[in-house]
Amino acid sequence: MAGKDMKSNRVYAKRVNISKSWYKFSRNPLSVLGLTVLIIIVLAAILAPYITPYPEHAGPYTNFPESGQPPNLRHFFGTDTVGRDVFSRVIFGYRFSLLLAVVVISLSVPLGIILGLIAGYTKRKWLEIGIMRITDIFLAVPPLVLALAITAMLSPKLLNQMMAISLMWWPWYCRLVYSVTSSLRNEYFVHDAELTGARKGFIMIRSILPNCVGPILTKITLDMGFVIILGASLSFIGLGVQPPKPGLGTMVADGAKRLPAEWWMTVFPALAIVLVILSFNLIGDGLRDMFAVEEI
Repeated sequence: MAGKDMKSNRVYAKRVNISKSWYKFSRNPLSVLGLTVLIIIVLAAILAPYITPYPEHAGPYTNFPESGQPPNLRHFFGTDTVGRDVFSRVIFGYRFSLLLAVVVISLSVPLGIILGLIAGYTKRKWLEIGIMRITDIFLAVPPLVLALAITAMLSPKLLNQMMAISLMWWPWYCRLVYSVTSSLRNEYFVHDAELTGARKGFIMIRSILPNCVGPILTKITLDMGFVIILGASLSFIGLGVQPPKPGLGTMVADGAKRLPAEWWMTVFPALAIVLVILSFNLIGDGLRDMFAVEEI
């Protein structure tokens, strides 16, 4: 009976902390602004075929009489060298950037968490050393260099770009979860679970993993921006989204050839990248403060 009361008290305390943490997040105006801007960007990307003035310009479309027009009432961001509306292409470009970030995080985070939990909780020293040395090897190589090497060996397209970035992103989560798990494996609540006969998998998932949620979520929001800028960098040099698809990095690279005369072809796609990255960073700051309150 006492055990049930203790468990219910822990659940109640956790709910109170979440409420206080959300209040702390909402009190940060910059984080709320970042969340609002991100919601608008995501909705715009999802509804791009319905809200953009020229959705057909996101594909193989040419209109040479209207090429190279500066920003005006018909074309908010101007037109490119073949007459396509830059604003419509930027909104569609968000689709590829957000899809890249979501897929990379979805593939790399679970792998990193699993390996980090195993390495941090296992009693087999050789297994811990083996996992962490492999992780260190991946971390020793700069992310952009490794992604370039992998993408260059494959055909330049979005799927291969996702695979390349995912392959080099999981070690960061493995290192993070390993650090938290190794600091918690000797705590009393872990020993209590072991004495009751709980299996190792149950202990790692139900006792240790909840304590990693705060750092993981904070890192995910920050990494979404890093993945987007890394994908844009690969697209900038021709190893990402291929024309006529409107990749933001590809649009910046194409517009850079026309600077400074036709500046809008580069400036607006670049500002679109900055805006989405800034939104994720502001949300990450808010989550960090939110979970910091809960730890207190």
